[in-house]
Amino acid sequence: MQILLGAYSYFLARQPAFWRAAGQHLTLSLTALLISVVIAVPLGIWIARRAQVAQVVINVFGALRLIPSLAVLFLALPYFGTGFRPALLALTILAFPPVLINTYAGLHSVDRAVIEAAYGMGMEVREVLRQVELPLALPAMIAGIRVAAVEVIASATLAAFIAAGGLGQFVYTGYTLNRPEVMLVGAVPVALLALAAEVLLGGVQRMLRVPGT
Repeated sequence: MQILLGAYSYFLARQPAFWRAAGQHLTLSLTALLISVVIAVPLGIWIARRAQVAQVVINVFGALRLIPSLAVLFLALPYFGTGFRPALLALTILAFPPVLINTYAGLHSVDRAVIEAAYGMGMEVREVLRQVELPLALPAMIAGIRVAAVEVIASATLAAFIAAGGLGQFVYTGYTLNRPEVMLVGAVPVALLALAAEVLLGGVQRMLRVPGT
């Protein structure tokens, strides 16, 4: 209880710094997530029609998930230096695989009979994709974005190690000074943000799910 009270007192005394760090954390996380969606969704649509290419692409990007985010951050340092850009690169790489894989899986799982019926009604390829395949694949795609969002928000804490700001500054400072209450000022909001993303996108996914699936 004393640690919690200490964390609350520290937060009250440093609100401007806290809200600035929270803004940096959200900006970094949302930018990385947006970039990954803009690139991974079209790529997922493209490989969904090319089975042999799909396995290679998925295996390559799946392997990227095995690389720790902190390792990517430090590997980017010689090329991008410290700050926002290397952190954005690392988080985008982290977010990319779940969005790509779930886009591919969602499109690949659409019933072929439904697609053939759409073609039988005279629809063109783009119309089938836009009006049939994407709506049916959307819950799986949202699930991938949900996973990516939670991972990115949590991992953005590491950005503080390369001077990219964010709520990880409080975790880093608390660890350096051996002050758990300072660490909580950064760790608790990150956990709440990740939980909020999970709940919000999980709700969207349930709303989009076709009844009976």
